[in-house]
Amino acid sequence: MIFNLGSINADHVYRVAQLPHAGETVTAQGYARLLGGKGANQSIAVARAGGQVVHIGAVGADGDWMVELLSADGVDVRHVRRDQGASGHAVVTVEQSGENAILIHAGANRALRMQDVEAALAEAGLGDWLMLQNETNVQVEAARMAQDRGMRVAYSAAPFDEAALRAVLPHVTLLMVNEGEAARMTQAMGAVQVPMLCVTRGARGVLWTEAGCRDAVTIPARKVVPVDTTGAGDALAGYLVAGLAAGLNPERALQGAVGAAALAVTRPGASGAIPLAAEVAAFLGQE
Repeated sequence: MIFNLGSINADHVYRVAQLPHAGETVTAQGYARLLGGKGANQSIAVARAGGQVVHIGAVGADGDWMVELLSADGVDVRHVRRDQGASGHAVVTVEQSGENAILIHAGANRALRMQDVEAALAEAGLGDWLMLQNETNVQVEAARMAQDRGMRVAYSAAPFDEAALRAVLPHVTLLMVNEGEAARMTQAMGAVQVPMLCVTRGARGVLWTEAGCRDAVTIPARKVVPVDTTGAGDALAGYLVAGLAAGLNPERALQGAVGAAALAVTRPGASGAIPLAAEVAAFLGQE
């Protein structure tokens, strides 16, 4: 089982000719409301990879549609609480050149209660996984509880926050960062020791290291024509943890995860771009 303490966001995307300047009003040429948030993206990736995933989170009274989308993808949403405030959401303004401006409101994502985590993890067993990102509260307490229960903890240190990373790190089994986050982490903290470390490097693939192993494993990126890189890291994270939870060795799990991320960047959007396991298998079989 995989338990994911993660954000659930509504992405309100407006397309404009040019981004507005201070005090300026512009008319949007298009609008879309999409399910987003690193937590929701990763839960959907786990489910589409064939894993069993329980999402721990919260939405406001305006968030039922997001919970329904998660459930429709096979995510267990029994531990998604309805909060009195607004759901987490992002207002994304994108101009024709691709330049964007984004305003994020954490909303219910920062109103999680430890009792919600306790109720969910009461169902967890030895060797189950807890996934975390930096878009909610109570990560440290949840990671400590998971470790005490004999669970494995997979942590995406994004958006990068040094204080959050330092607090969660003692409880982490698998740390997942991109190349930029890895550089900032090293600059701030020096060499970080964790049982498993996954560094995504874009077109240069993925670097994997394990404590006690002298040699790192490099998985090359798959060659595709990118359309939208949003959510690619979440697709990789979900597929990787699903593979490890299913008993795959890291190299095989990474190959599937890299394939999922490659397919995701060929499609627009975040959660909607994440491929199904059958699509990933077909894609990898073609090469």
